[in-house]
Order: sequence, then C-alpha cells, then structure tokens
Amino acid sequence: MIDHFGINCVDFEKSRTFYDKVLGVLGYTRQMDFDVAIGYGADGHPDFWIADAGAGNVAGPNREVHIAFKASGVDAVQAFYDAALELGAESLHAPRRWPEYHPGYFGAFVRDPDGNNVEAVFHGAQ
Repeated sequence: MIDHFGINCVDFEKSRTFYDKVLGVLGYTRQMDFDVAIGYGADGHPDFWIADAGAGNVAGPNREVHIAFKASGVDAVQAFYDAALELGAESLHAPRRWPEYHPGYFGAFVRDPDGNNVEAVFHGAQ
C-alpha cells in the first residue's frame, strides 16, 4: 500500500546527520540525494525521505507530510488523480513520467484536505 513517505525538517543539516547515522546502523543508505531532499532505503529504492522545510516545502501553518501509495498501473494513477480532483483536491502535479526519479516512474501528486502532499505512483511505466 505505502510506496514511500517523507517528512520536512526544520534543521536539514542536523536531520541529515541524524538519519545518515541512525538509518545507517539499520543497513539503510542514501538512495537519492538532491540539494533539498534525501531518499533513504535499500536496493536502489528510497522508502523514506527527508526534505528541507525552509526550501518551500511547507503548506500553511503545519508542515506537510508526503505519502505515496502504490498504484497497479498508469491507468490507476490517472484514476487516483481524477478522483482527487473531483473531490476538490488541489493538483500539485498531473500524472506524468518522472525520469529524474527513475525511467519507469509514473506519478501524480495532489494536496489532501489537510494540506498533505499525496501521490499515486507506478514504477513500471514504459
């Protein structure tokens, strides 16, 4: 059900040091590393993300959470997106390929009623 999730960190440097160490002892490493976000996991798949809250990732008075749900295919990602918009969700990113994540990544992002960044993702898009 859950593909990956992420949190925003007020002190990104301190959080980066913390998660490098505590996840490292569990056998997890940085799988993707951007200037304002790091994805940790194993076997090339980042399951847990931290992001710099000061880099524009904050929605409203609360820091948003990012949750990505596994989808069975491209059509399921589109159906998720369409259903969310029908309910009045804000579109963050319409369904598309995200080659910067990996070649088969296909996802759509919306904001839920509480301001969280919710995604549906399929990893096998061709």
